Amino acid sequence: MDGALVASPVPARAKGSPVFESVQTLVEEYVGLESRLADPEIHADQALARRLGRRYAELRPVVSTYRAWVQAGEDLTAAEELVADDPAFREEAAELEATRGELADRLHVLLVPRDPLDDSDVILEIKAGEGGEESALFAGDLLRMYLRYAERRGWSAQVLEAEQSDLGGYKDVTVAVKARGSVDPGEAPYARLKYEGGVHRVQRVPATESQGRIHTSAAGVLVLPETEDVEVEIDPNDLRIDVYRSSGPGGQSVNTTDSAVRITHVPTGIVVSCQNEKSQLQNKESALRILRARLVAAAEEAAAKEASDARRSQVRTVDRSERIRTYNFPENRISDHRVGFKSHNLDAVLDGDLEAVVGACIEADLAAQMAALGETR
Repeated sequence: MDGALVASPVPARAKGSPVFESVQTLVEEYVGLESRLADPEIHADQALARRLGRRYAELRPVVSTYRAWVQAGEDLTAAEELVADDPAFREEAAELEATRGELADRLHVLLVPRDPLDDSDVILEIKAGEGGEESALFAGDLLRMYLRYAERRGWSAQVLEAEQSDLGGYKDVTVAVKARGSVDPGEAPYARLKYEGGVHRVQRVPATESQGRIHTSAAGVLVLPETEDVEVEIDPNDLRIDVYRSSGPGGQSVNTTDSAVRITHVPTGIVVSCQNEKSQLQNKESALRILRARLVAAAEEAAAKEASDARRSQVRTVDRSERIRTYNFPENRISDHRVGFKSHNLDAVLDGDLEAVVGACIEADLAAQMAALGETR
């Protein structure tokens, strides 16, 4: 952990700078967090310690950039004073001016308000849509894509619930994606996968097509944050729990005990079913995880509607009924319609190489938010 932070003297030229003024409060918060995290009693409450640790890690790049910006200002002042005696310092002063400008630009980016759920893990739901068996097969392709992406990033993934189709695709599948250990700000599953929510369209010759004609079908993806930081109370009296026998493709029974669980949250009407596990208790626990994530998402959506300006500035708030991406197999092309991203490496993307696609969404989201911040200044 860094040593105690003391704010450096601010160069006169920095007085009144919007960058300096906005970061001062964050510097003070960082110093306070550093002090609290050094207190052994804080770590007696692991949930609190994790929350403070995440915030500390989030502020670290802001504070380090701020300190470099202040130091560059001090060095620039000194270099300009020396120019009168030695013109050779003029070049150094110009370099420091450029460096300080780059640091100020970086601070502006770092100070864009972060989604408070970005540090969350994720529950990902993939549902087959129009297109029958072909849509279910495509849903299976999306599932494999996300599982391989999670593997590439060192995350763990667990299928919580799955309803397979007759040809081995998925009518509906739910998977939990979790980071292993602590991760840097912006690198948690929700921060990267939240842009995947929406309708994904595929264009290809289906396995069931004998004439070689290209068909179009779709699958829907829902991304739910799984977090302990957002308080969602579930009153057991609000739940209706039904048990039944698990079934496989075609509806046949796959066991002889009532292990499958269906939970209805009466106040909201949300229904969650789980039958993947052999134990009724395990299925109930999985269903409650999914229910909690859906309630968190519903609460977040309600808050976003109240803050409509902020909602419009984020790519992830595109209506889930809107087509967000097309996977064109004949041309090996993937197109994200929200940000204009297009590339001809569909095979690699379906193998989990999603970084360029996700990166384009993150950049567009950041640009939109910075533009919105500029309009309010």
